[in-house]
Amino acid sequence: MRFFSKNEAIGVLIILSVVFIFTFSGLKTSLRRARDAQRQADLSSVSDALYTFQAEFGFFPPSEDGKVKACKDSDFDEVIIKLRELEDFDRNLYFEGLRGCDWGYDGLRDVTDDTYPPYLMSLPSDPKQEEGFSYFYISNTKRFQLYSYLEGEDEENTYNSGVVSRNLACGTKICSFGKSSGDTPLDISIEDYERKLENENP
Repeated sequence: MRFFSKNEAIGVLIILSVVFIFTFSGLKTSLRRARDAQRQADLSSVSDALYTFQAEFGFFPPSEDGKVKACKDSDFDEVIIKLRELEDFDRNLYFEGLRGCDWGYDGLRDVTDDTYPPYLMSLPSDPKQEEGFSYFYISNTKRFQLYSYLEGEDEENTYNSGVVSRNLACGTKICSFGKSSGDTPLDISIEDYERKLENENP
C-alpha cells in the first residue's frame, strides 16, 4: 500500500481547506439570507395584525420605546375602573394602563377581553435578539412605522438607505428596512410627514 508523500499530503490539505472555506462561506451567506427573509416576513405579520387591530378599535396601538404599547400594565384594572365611571371613553386614560409589549414574548390582543382570539399570538423577535438586535415600532395611533435591521445591508433588494439616514436603533444596529401604514414614508418621521401634508393642503 502506497502512502501519500509529504508534498501530496500538503496538497490534499490545501484542497480540503479551500473546499471547507468556500462551503462555510456559502453556509454563512445562506443563513444570513434566511434570517433577513425571516425579518421581512415578521414585519409583514406584525403589520397585518396591526391593521386588524385598527379595523376593530379605530386606531393603531401607540408606541413606547420602540415597542407596541398594547399590553396590560400593573395598573390596568384600576384604569378600567376609572374608565367605567366616565360618560365618554377617554383613550389617553386607557393608554395609561398599557405598557410596551415585549418582542418574542407578548401577543397582540384585545386586553379588555381575554376570551377574544389574539390578532397575533406572539409578537415576533429578531432572529438575533440574544445578540442585541430588535424590531422597532413607531405610532401616533393614526399611522405606524415598523423597522428592522437587515444583515445583508445594501446587498438586500429591500435595503432602504432613507431608513438608514434616520439613524433609528433596531437594538444595537441601525434600522435599514421597514413597513408602514398606508402611504406613510419610512425615511421621515410621522410628525414631519403630517406637517408636510398640512402644508400641501392648507
